[in-house]
Amino acid sequence: MYFINLVTIITAFAMVLSACQKSAPPVENRAGRQLSVVTTLFPLYDFARTICGDKANVTLLLPPGVEAHSFEPKPTDLIAISKADVFIYTNPAMEPWATKMVKSVAPPALKVVDASLGTATLPAEIHSHEEHGHTDDKHRHEGDIDPHIWLDFKNAEKIVDNLTSAIMEKDPVNAVFYKANAAAYKTELAKLDGDFRSGLKSCSTRSFIHGGHYAFGYLAHRYGLTYHSAQAMNPDAEPTPATITELLKLVKSNHLKYVYAEELVSPRVSEMLSHEAGVKILMLHGAHNISKDDLSGRVTFIDLMRKNLENLKTGLICR
Repeated sequence: MYFINLVTIITAFAMVLSACQKSAPPVENRAGRQLSVVTTLFPLYDFARTICGDKANVTLLLPPGVEAHSFEPKPTDLIAISKADVFIYTNPAMEPWATKMVKSVAPPALKVVDASLGTATLPAEIHSHEEHGHTDDKHRHEGDIDPHIWLDFKNAEKIVDNLTSAIMEKDPVNAVFYKANAAAYKTELAKLDGDFRSGLKSCSTRSFIHGGHYAFGYLAHRYGLTYHSAQAMNPDAEPTPATITELLKLVKSNHLKYVYAEELVSPRVSEMLSHEAGVKILMLHGAHNISKDDLSGRVTFIDLMRKNLENLKTGLICR
């Protein structure tokens, strides 16, 4: 079903794009208008708007509140991409539709950025006992990389470099401005990394349980934590009773006082674990996307990560 939908979308996009290109001026002719940058996920959007400041129009393709893994672009989304100067996506594992779209119908003048180039990746997590709600989503990730690369903050710095290079290439007049903003932001990311490292150094436990999909593998790997989730890469999958039983045993054997839920996904599994184990729930934000209120309130990636640090320190009982 996913493949059929994608073919339909790309075909419609190609037809509309052909009509648009007959009347639209070349993308390289930017005189009198701002650079246009379209991003897929929230981290890319937040990085790009920080780099660009008031020199570019940066937009987030995902509507606020939409779960990122199940997003499929509409023809209007692809038209918006075609009219941009720069299109930034995370990686082929996160947005497989983006690579297919680029190969099929992306206009030559569009600068397409795979933000993952040069990042350190981890293999995708696969759970052996899982009742999959959408097998197409399963096939997108299994045997591939874990797509949540932005949750390793050293990777986030590399992503900023990738974005900055592409933006400067399309708008060399403001290159010094972009480069300075990127350098300042990378300093903030390095400080965030240092705060996570020091904040999670002395904790009563180094294990945490998450009632959602496997989103925090990079974060756990970077700071030497042991991480277990109810689902693998597919947020729509249903954990089996055996998985729930295993997680409850881990909660008790590690003497945990909290389990974690995630943004934009039903907390039902976390609530079940909380009820059965007699523990409390804290939030961890994967930053795939944010709510409409957070978007209008200009919540940042660093804001979300600092809240994650505080909730991890609480849940792991860190000193």
